[in-house]
Amino acid sequence: MYENEGENSEIFSKALRAGRRTYFFDIRGTKAGDYYLTITESKKFTHDDGSSHYQKHKIYLYKEDFNAFKEILEEMTSYVFDEKGEEVISEKHQKDFKKPLYTNDKENSSYTIDDFEDIK
Repeated sequence: MYENEGENSEIFSKALRAGRRTYFFDIRGTKAGDYYLTITESKKFTHDDGSSHYQKHKIYLYKEDFNAFKEILEEMTSYVFDEKGEEVISEKHQKDFKKPLYTNDKENSSYTIDDFEDIK
């Protein structure tokens, strides 16, 4: 048993930085001396005045659920990669993305400034 091991004590930790989000994976100890996993998403928000705050969401995952959780996570991530590939296709992440100047929902069309050669 580790010196600090006990209820809610942090046994092992890793962090994943992903843009404005950071994911923390922490192994903690229970009163009975067993382990569980917490996954915390921390997202930074910046206010107009320059100040910022972090919004956090936490998942507690207990050892008896690890295998089922891992299987479903693998199934879901495989589905996404099989259907859409591993390349990020979000408009925000596209290098050549141009914000639409005008969108006409009725005709389901959109225009960018590049569509109007005479304006350039």
